[in-house]
Amino acid sequence: MIHSVPLTLMVADDLPMVGEGLAALCQNVSGCNVVAICNDGEQAWQALRGLTPAIALLDWNLSGVQTMDLIRRCKAAQIDTRIVVVAVKPDRRAVIEALRNGAHAFVLKSGTVRQLEEAFRQIMQGGVYLSPKIELQTLVEPERPDGSADPLTTLSAREQQVFSMLIEGVRAKEIAARLQLSPKTVDTYRASLMRKLDIHDVAGLVKFAIRRNLTALEARASA
Repeated sequence: MIHSVPLTLMVADDLPMVGEGLAALCQNVSGCNVVAICNDGEQAWQALRGLTPAIALLDWNLSGVQTMDLIRRCKAAQIDTRIVVVAVKPDRRAVIEALRNGAHAFVLKSGTVRQLEEAFRQIMQGGVYLSPKIELQTLVEPERPDGSADPLTTLSAREQQVFSMLIEGVRAKEIAARLQLSPKTVDTYRASLMRKLDIHDVAGLVKFAIRRNLTALEARASA
């Protein structure tokens, strides 16, 4: 169970069979109830306004009202729905644009049900989720102006996970619980990634992430 009460979900995909398949997967996640399956962006917008589901899974390439327009409309209308963008591949531009405009997660269709469940759990706790195949270096410019190596590329997969949670304000104890690690191990990863990035506190990590367009955290820039 990822929530104390059933989570309402809607799914939107131009391909009916894909949408129904995603809905079936979501329905199998404990504590989730799919309340709408939409076949284009206009249907999705009507469902978002009328049902205000807890979570909405939106295909990146919706027709009619485009996905990014849906995300912006939800933000403007203050619709309290967590948006999960679903895509075939981890396109750098798509990931950054989605996060900047208010999406809460970006998942790949090649992922697993377990990853989908983890995405739901994290975003309902106020975090941001990216599929494991979307590595942080995918979200930064491929080359630095001075030709030096990008320090983000030196982070291990586990260090990337810890980094992403730290910049979202998740405490070390909670990170340990989510990753099924000991707090001491999390501290080790945190110290290691800070050393590699030459940053010495969490506030510095957040500012670094904002400068590199890794998350939509402008509101925390002065933290």
